[in-house]
Amino acid sequence: MSSKISGEATKRTRLSPDERRDQLITLGTKMLGERAIEDISISEIAASAGISRGLLFHYFPTKQDFQLAIVQHANAELIERVTPDRNLGVFEMLRDSITRYIEYVSENRSSYAALLRGPTSVSPDLVPLVDQTRGAIIGIILTEVPVEVDEVDRPRLLLAMRGWIAFVEETTLTWLGAESITREQLIDLLVESLIALAFSLNPALAEALRG
Repeated sequence: MSSKISGEATKRTRLSPDERRDQLITLGTKMLGERAIEDISISEIAASAGISRGLLFHYFPTKQDFQLAIVQHANAELIERVTPDRNLGVFEMLRDSITRYIEYVSENRSSYAALLRGPTSVSPDLVPLVDQTRGAIIGIILTEVPVEVDEVDRPRLLLAMRGWIAFVEETTLTWLGAESITREQLIDLLVESLIALAFSLNPALAEALRG
């Protein structure tokens, strides 16, 4: 599928600097859905936006700055998607959030793989952005669990949660490549793995997650 996006209407429209910047990031994020971050084409995006390649660098001083903006936008989209429906119970929220996560990565397979596999090879500046997303997902989950975690147990819990996130990412990447089980089975696996991990740390926490 071509990553060029029709820009005929855009070419006839004057945009404010903020609107143009947002447009370029949106085009870059869409292209990220089709190719790795290092393969984002400045020339194609500029052409789709109806501007010159040089003008794009008026909004983003370097290609690396543009890549950072694209990754920030993609990460923000993911966090927005995985935020659960707070009208649900705790267990239903957990399952809802993981379901949303799998839906998002299924719709954005290339960009998901690129974000996880690409940052270190492209730029060390991208690594903290992906890391912040992992921390935000952990925060979403812990915010909804009605169990106090004391200062002694908290470091263990956070470390375990980071390990679980790594498990989720690797398992999901493998599943995307083969889909050896159904989507529902994958969601069950990820939900139950978190509950099992929580039980090993604090049985009360596991009970809270089960609702």
